[in-house]
Amino acid sequence: MENLTVSLHKKDIQLLMLLQQDARLTNQQLAEQCGMSATPCWRRIRQLEEAGVIAGYRAVLDRKKTGLGILAFVRVNIDSHSEQQAVSFEQAVCELPQVIACYAIGGGADFLLQVVARDLDDYSDFAMKVIRRLPGIKAMETSFVLKEIKPLSGLPVGDGCRWP
Repeated sequence: MENLTVSLHKKDIQLLMLLQQDARLTNQQLAEQCGMSATPCWRRIRQLEEAGVIAGYRAVLDRKKTGLGILAFVRVNIDSHSEQQAVSFEQAVCELPQVIACYAIGGGADFLLQVVARDLDDYSDFAMKVIRRLPGIKAMETSFVLKEIKPLSGLPVGDGCRWP
């Protein structure tokens, strides 16, 4: 298996942490906060983009303010573990905007879906009319988020990756 990790230098880590906090920082602001001049800063960011470390830039939206009051995790088991059925399920899930993340997992289920909906009625309709009709669904179990304690805010890089 090919090693997909990239060796990160101290300045790379600083830039990545800053960009995860606020991707709208200008190159000049990034350079100043990292103690660099603008051109080397721009080059480092470009290298991180080309290496795929920075996969893109996007705005982080407030789920509730956009009218999506429900956040749920749905564990799904499929009938067969054939590659064809798994691929068919994966393709169908990728077409659903309500599914904001999907993972193939080990343990008691085959897939874990992260789903948003306006309210319980909206989720119920989606679960019964869409999820249950996906290819190969054998069983599903939903857990509703009651409180977001630590939503995804970025990946730990550098010293943030070292645990005691």
